[in-house]
Amino acid sequence: MPRVPPLEREQTAGDARATFDRELARFGRLTNMKRTLLRSPPAYHALMEWYPLFDTISGFLGERLAIVFAHTISAESDCLICTTFMRRLLVNLGENPSSLDLHEKGKVLVEFGRAIVRPGNRVSEDVYQKLAALFNPEQIVALTAFASVMAATNMINNILQVELDEYLYEYRDPDRAATPNPEIRDPKQIKNLGS
Repeated sequence: MPRVPPLEREQTAGDARATFDRELARFGRLTNMKRTLLRSPPAYHALMEWYPLFDTISGFLGERLAIVFAHTISAESDCLICTTFMRRLLVNLGENPSSLDLHEKGKVLVEFGRAIVRPGNRVSEDVYQKLAALFNPEQIVALTAFASVMAATNMINNILQVELDEYLYEYRDPDRAATPNPEIRDPKQIKNLGS
């Protein structure tokens, strides 16, 4: 049960209604997370910066590695919704999200993504130096900002217990609990992203 029920269209007005209608026209649906965020339009708009940041990192990573990076962050955060959404994108690219074939750049991104969302958000000098050997300062800032917004969406979903959207059910990790929105597990039980 979500802690904050997602809005239905008839419950919106003004900016929230206009945003709701734009999203429906653009994507054909409004996810439970977006309908929850629309209870606070500034929160919604802040987290929707995910899209331009994703486009930015895709420009130098390519779409596949950008999705792998987002998946890593979501898996490490134990966010069912975002992990499943990214699994869907990977499956649609012909990938097995549980067993990804990654070269050096992908492995460094996975290390960086995991480090970012661990308690304290500290990235070791070793991991940072590997990252700095592959990316310029502007790219590192973009990766870090994207990761921060990705982690923020994970937090919204986890804290408010936003329910998994039905269209994602078939993409759930088979190793996760069978329920659409299991209780948050102990972080030590989080399954690592395959590399």
